Amino acid sequence: MKTALIHHPIYQKHDTGIGHPETPMRYEVVMKALRDDKKLWETLTEITPEKISKGLVQAAHTPEHFKRVEGAFENGVEHLDADTIISMNSFDAALYAAGGACRAVDAVMNAETDNAFVACRPPGHHATSEHAMGFCLFNNVAVAARYAQNKYKEIERVAIVDWDVHHGNGTQGIFFDDPTVFFFSQHQYPWYPGSGSRGEIGFGRGKGYTLNAPTKAKTPAIEHLRMFENALNDIRRNFQPDLIFISAGFDAHETDPLGQLKLLDEDFARMTRTVKEWAKEVCGGRIVSCLEGGYNLETLGATVAHHVKELSAEL
Repeated sequence: MKTALIHHPIYQKHDTGIGHPETPMRYEVVMKALRDDKKLWETLTEITPEKISKGLVQAAHTPEHFKRVEGAFENGVEHLDADTIISMNSFDAALYAAGGACRAVDAVMNAETDNAFVACRPPGHHATSEHAMGFCLFNNVAVAARYAQNKYKEIERVAIVDWDVHHGNGTQGIFFDDPTVFFFSQHQYPWYPGSGSRGEIGFGRGKGYTLNAPTKAKTPAIEHLRMFENALNDIRRNFQPDLIFISAGFDAHETDPLGQLKLLDEDFARMTRTVKEWAKEVCGGRIVSCLEGGYNLETLGATVAHHVKELSAEL
């Protein structure tokens, strides 16, 4: 299969300061691992994204949120919350990150590639419609999901699969009352940010279109995978998306300093394959995967490479 790699040097210029886990080195180790796998690298279609417009960001975020983030840079603010640190290039990096996710949508919708991976920073899934939080400024996947629905008439229903160790509270909140977007998250629970219980299933017209699989710390990988696959099978029986997004956090890896789950590289590849099988069945294989967490610099590159390799493999 043809896989696009969406990346931009601005992603490395989002400087979070000494000791912060969401470091520019994350982008560096991911890109190095992909380039070092010569066979894989030759199969990838490199795409450089453009900066996204304010209007497209505001399809998923309030105007007040955009103004607050933009104003923080103009006023020299260094923290958007206790964890979310910004610097001179962070606003542009955030606009290019959301722009990368939207460019990935274009790539798969225009048949440039079958699927795409966006090696973006800052991550996005904690950003709510109104607030930056948890290292995230704008919600890249949510912005891209709205972009896909608004631009392409054949995209009515979207599924978002979030396997980051932390619950994607921002993404869930943005689509909590929306029956056109199915949000599924498997995450360590209880853990930051404290949301993601089984009882959170959507609201109003969106009731039943959110599914959480809270997972206890130190759950064996085989049990973790069984929960993941059973949940996707349940979703497949009731929801047929026209496009699937993956919020691809790799901090559920057993070596990650910010999580206590037990997955290995081959487990992320297996989850990728499971999502690919669903995508092939319902939406012509169209998948957009966006980097979220993953903070062990010694293992992150290889784990991402396993994910991208599986995206590019034939089913």
